[in-house]
Amino acid sequence: MPKTDAVVVPTPKGARAKLRAHFLANLGRVIEADELRLVAGNISEWARRIRELRTEEGYLVLTNNDRADLKPGQYLLETAKPQPAFARGISKETRAFVLDRNGFTCQMCGAVAGEPHPYDPSRKTRLHIGHVLDKSLGGSDDANNLKAICSVCNEGAANITLQRPDLNKLLVQVRRATSADQRELLKWLKTKFKE
Repeated sequence: MPKTDAVVVPTPKGARAKLRAHFLANLGRVIEADELRLVAGNISEWARRIRELRTEEGYLVLTNNDRADLKPGQYLLETAKPQPAFARGISKETRAFVLDRNGFTCQMCGAVAGEPHPYDPSRKTRLHIGHVLDKSLGGSDDANNLKAICSVCNEGAANITLQRPDLNKLLVQVRRATSADQRELLKWLKTKFKE
């Protein structure tokens, strides 16, 4: 038999590895949920494996929560370079408490979860939990050091925290707004404080 120098590429094992390989082979292409379910081997936990690619491996797999042009059940990986992934140190309960405490609103820009982002309307607002004092500067994972922050602000945060406007500055902005916007603000405040 003649000797060949062919390189054998091993088939990835495990649903997450298969999904990672499929996303990387289809960079920039919108992939439907049914296709990903098949790639993962028709397991019921295929969506969890995609979340793990995001949270544990740092791949920016986009969904309709991130971009308005994606429909529910569509996924997109735009870049092969993963973001730094960190171990989860914040419990689900603490995360839920912080999001509720912050009114499901980004504490830097005021964007509301699920709505089009005010600075990038092509993306829906997705909230993360951020640190007031970053962990790299000695901050803790205690709820008092956590805030809701949208993905747009989180991408550009780089260990800075914008000052919240004081009452006088806030009132100036409200007074400058149109009457229609002031009425919308009043409706929102009544809803928020249920008065």
